[in-house]
Amino acid sequence: MIIQELTPQTNGICERFHRTMQDECYNIIFRKKIYSSLEDLQIDVDHWLRSYNETRPHSGKYCYGKTPMQTFLDSKHIAFQKNISSIKQETDISFNYLNPSVS
Repeated sequence: MIIQELTPQTNGICERFHRTMQDECYNIIFRKKIYSSLEDLQIDVDHWLRSYNETRPHSGKYCYGKTPMQTFLDSKHIAFQKNISSIKQETDISFNYLNPSVS
């Protein structure tokens, strides 16, 4: 799928994250330091991203003031249960398809 650049209507979540990263990461770190290598820049970006995901509370959908990592950890069991239910349902359908006499 091809989307037009900078069109939040078609890819709002990604565009919003890029804007946040630009405003809160790049605009700040490039004012503080001149980078001599991509590796040095990557270290600072990784640090910002870790903070963004693990220490900074979010007000976005499903976060309710928690960090994205906490939201993920809190919902892992739900995803696991849905995945198990989906696998069981697919197995039941496959089994019934292969053995139509069994109901």
